Amino acid sequence: MRSRKELENMEAALSCSVESRVRFSELDPMCVMWHGNYLRLFEDAREEFGRRFDGIGYMQMYEAGFTAPVVDLHISYHSPLAMNDCAVIEISYYPEAAARLRFGYKVSRKSDGMPVCSGESTQVFVDTEGNMSLVKPEFFKDWEKKWLKA
Repeated sequence: MRSRKELENMEAALSCSVESRVRFSELDPMCVMWHGNYLRLFEDAREEFGRRFDGIGYMQMYEAGFTAPVVDLHISYHSPLAMNDCAVIEISYYPEAAARLRFGYKVSRKSDGMPVCSGESTQVFVDTEGNMSLVKPEFFKDWEKKWLKA
């Protein structure tokens, strides 16, 4: 598996972005977004990625007999978000030889472009019986053929 430093220097195979506005319910007592809610931004980006690059949306995986739980997650905080701030979440996909999904994230504040947080996640494929797939499932191989340019 590539290190975080290596990911920073790699060019993503696919990427997209999505926006999300900070809601009152996401604030902590200091009136900034509670640290755990930044992970929701990552999840929003993963869902959007699945919609934009058809074939690996969560329901599509489920219909193919798989789920993709997060098994590794890293986040670095740079600057807080406050009520009504609009966050721009950029998600980048980094292909691996192994049967897993590796994403990088960069979150910035839309109003001034200030970096808010960055991170990465790794997901593996698990079948309906709870077994981790050690080889890429067929639906994922098909997705790679469709979206990744060799």
